[in-house]
Amino acid sequence: MKAMILAAGRGERMRPLTDRVPKALLEVGGRPLIAHLIEGLARSGHTEVVVNVSHLAGMIEQELGDGSRYGVRIVYSREAQPLETAGGIAFALPLLGDAPFVVINSDVYSDFDFARLAAPAAALARGRGLAHLVLVDNPAHHPRGDFALSAGAVSAEGAGRLTFSGIGVYAPALFSGVARGARCQLVALLTPAMARGLVTGEHHRGLWMDVGTPLRLDALERALAAESGR
Repeated sequence: MKAMILAAGRGERMRPLTDRVPKALLEVGGRPLIAHLIEGLARSGHTEVVVNVSHLAGMIEQELGDGSRYGVRIVYSREAQPLETAGGIAFALPLLGDAPFVVINSDVYSDFDFARLAAPAAALARGRGLAHLVLVDNPAHHPRGDFALSAGAVSAEGAGRLTFSGIGVYAPALFSGVARGARCQLVALLTPAMARGLVTGEHHRGLWMDVGTPLRLDALERALAAESGR
């Protein structure tokens, strides 16, 4: 199963750090954020990786190369301007193929085992839904969460809301209505799919952090340093 890492954004909340370094290349634990994700994908057997790039794209391509040092093969989807989440995925569909694929935001750090996504991907391939989302407990900066999870089904409304981790599996058909090169947010596609009962999910209770601001990047660095010092 192919995987895609979303790395095209400017990382506005990370400024001024991202004025000169793309968000995906900001380091934590001595390695770029995106390197941690690629290593996790490689460990779980995902060796075909698409990375979309736009802001400071050349730096990402130079750092990662063809992916061989990580044990994967990387190809790049180059966007003249960032196309948002769904727009970027739709633009990369020719590289992703006809089967369900994994997508990960480049600014998350997690111990989630991507091998767990094989079963939901197989279900999507059989036509059982359009998306499968990994949800996590609501962090302090996002207490209201994003979606509700009940008996494996994800809905836009409901009790016990959880936060979308930025990790999911998608059927290419979810993006069929997005013109290639158009800007589109993923939630604009997921919400109607949820209303039709076509989105499943799971609750990851392990390590996860949205490294979306300099303060959270520093917090993760301190946490990893404390853990390594034990």
